[in-house]
Amino acid sequence: MTQKFGLSVALATPFDGNGDIVIDAMIAQARRCLAAGCSSVTLFGTTGEGSSIGSLERERVLSAFFDAGIAPENIIVGVLVDAAEDAALQADHALSKGARNILLAPPSYFKNVSDDGVFLWFSAVFAILGDKARDIIVYNLPSVTMVPLSVSLIGRLRAAFPHIVTGVKDSSGDWPYTEALLKAHSDLIILVGDERHLARAVRLGGQGAISGMANFLPREVRLMAEDGKDDPRVEDFVPELLKYPVIAAVKAMVARVASEEIWLAVRPPLVSLSGEGQAQLSLAFDTLFRSKAA
Repeated sequence: MTQKFGLSVALATPFDGNGDIVIDAMIAQARRCLAAGCSSVTLFGTTGEGSSIGSLERERVLSAFFDAGIAPENIIVGVLVDAAEDAALQADHALSKGARNILLAPPSYFKNVSDDGVFLWFSAVFAILGDKARDIIVYNLPSVTMVPLSVSLIGRLRAAFPHIVTGVKDSSGDWPYTEALLKAHSDLIILVGDERHLARAVRLGGQGAISGMANFLPREVRLMAEDGKDDPRVEDFVPELLKYPVIAAVKAMVARVASEEIWLAVRPPLVSLSGEGQAQLSLAFDTLFRSKAA
């Protein structure tokens, strides 16, 4: 690989009072993050509430992004569905438009599934995609999916699909797993979702991150993701976010930094962060980032 993956912002999705996506605000946020040094934007990931956004909505958003002049090579698309056919159709649409990568999570409705079963599911997605399959980053997020992607399973996938499975996003928050992944698959694009482990992983060969915190701390997270530079303030803010439902908490911080209340809204079954939660999170943020900078 000639160039590191760098930092992709796991773009939050703004909704209006009717629950509709506010595409102009979403594009403006993408532009802010790209201008601040993010190398790409990831649409419809976990932070972007991708599992709550339907296929037709995705197509409208992608078209609007391209019409706005955001280059396809700066766009990664998350696919977080259970049916192999649905996963393939969503991936096909994005790849056919030139998207840089697909961030593909395993199916998550059925629990306690085997590595064999998960391997067969990914195989089915790639079979449906056929010769369009490329640049797939498999997504390890066991705290949400309850379907961990073992280091050995990733080895099977890359051996079977060497020109399709090109990377792993690890959001396990499990440093021994991350370290083992880096050792076993150092030539894959290994991305770390937990900012507490990000800089250390990059120093060990990680390629960067897809980060929700990059929505409101893009410059700080970029130095971690590209240069492997420790930032204790970022690392200390992660536990503050995790005191609350993390998607609502990230969006509360975007609302705070952008001074736009529209970002507070989330889609059911999620609910917005309470006013008290917003105040406590803002206080923690100011203590770490504003007072020390003053």
